Formats: sequence, C-alpha cells, structure tokens
Amino acid sequence: MSRQVSPSTDRVYGLQRATIYRHRSETIARKRPAPPGAMADEALVRAIRQLLQDSPFHGEGYRKLWARLRLAGIRTSRRRVLRLMREHGLLAHQRVGRPRGSKAHDGTITTERIDLMWGADLTSVMTGEGQAAVFVAVDHCSAECVGLHASRSADRFEALEPIRQGVRERFGAFAKDIAHGLALRHDHGSQYVSHHFQSEIRFLLGLASSPAFVREPEGNGCAERFIPA
Repeated sequence: MSRQVSPSTDRVYGLQRATIYRHRSETIARKRPAPPGAMADEALVRAIRQLLQDSPFHGEGYRKLWARLRLAGIRTSRRRVLRLMREHGLLAHQRVGRPRGSKAHDGTITTERIDLMWGADLTSVMTGEGQAAVFVAVDHCSAECVGLHASRSADRFEALEPIRQGVRERFGAFAKDIAHGLALRHDHGSQYVSHHFQSEIRFLLGLASSPAFVREPEGNGCAERFIPA
C-alpha cells in the first residue's frame, strides 16, 4: 500500500498513510463483543453440568440441553450453550443413534389405555388463501385425533388450541390441573419448547411434558403417523 499512487494527489501513499489504512481496516474487521446474557457464563455452565449429572442418558447434545434449560426456566441461546459446552469439554463424543446402529428409540410409545399420553405435532398445507399451519393432538392408545386446529400463523399460542380442545372433550372442562396424570409428547419445535406453551400445559392444565429425542421422529410417531405425507 505504501508504494501505491493516490488517484487524487498523484503521489505515493507513503509508509505513514499506509499504516493508517491498515489500522483502519483492522478496526473495521474486529467484531463487537456480544452483550452479556441474563446469567453469567460460570452459572450457566454449572446449570448445564447439573442437567448432565441428573440425566439418565449418555451423550446429551447441546440442543437437548438448551431445551431442558428452557423447561427449567433458564432462557438463553442455543449458540451460547454450544459454545460453553465446547469450551468446557461437555459435548458428546458421538451422536446418539448411529446411521447403521441402534436408535435412541427402540421400544414402544403406545399406551395401554386412553388419556395416558397424547402426541402433538404440526404440518403446513397450501390453501386458496395461502399457506396454513395445521396443529394436531393424537391419543397414543387409540390413535384418535383429540384436537385439530388450522391457522395462518404457526406460533406457540396456536399450538395450544388442539390441546385445549382435547382437554375440554375428554375431561369435561378447562381448569387448573384438570388433566393431571396425562403426558404430552412433542418435538423440540420452538412452539412446543416455548415458555408460554410449557407454562400452560404444566401449571394450568396439569399435563406432564414429554419431549421426544432430538432428531428421532419415532419418539413422536403417533402424531407423525396421523399427519399424511
């Protein structure tokens, strides 16, 4: 740069001006530090270690830990959980369920009687008015659809509607802890792991949240099978 000729002055830049441009480019290339989260890194690492210690499974991935943190009331980003787990050597050495090996889900998810577990899922369809989201709730014993709801938006509020329909139909009312003893199987979609959704099913309806394994749709197979391909 010090030997280049300036198009405006027709003179070489010189060492001093070239140094200014170099420092200016380095300043632009630097990234601004990310804002601190609601919880310090040390406290968040302790919470992650506690979840790993309490878990009955081996090889927990960062996405599942992020979802469990949200269920525990600790809201942070997935990238931050991944970064801290990588820095402290907490990532699993290999993924759960190899392509040609055993899967994380090898048993059965059906129940012996109705209203022990429901499965919730969503799909999208094209209509004359545009794309719509369809939410379903399916009983794991009878494979009966206990709730069905279509909406233009696929947010956490719309995801609750088929659950509310099923509770009103099966339990006769909509009140606090009225569905106690019923578990709800769902995937790790943002609608289902949101604070609003989890708070309503646990503290208002009394349902127990039963998230499926990450990247294991078989765990939510009853609701998956109900939705046509």
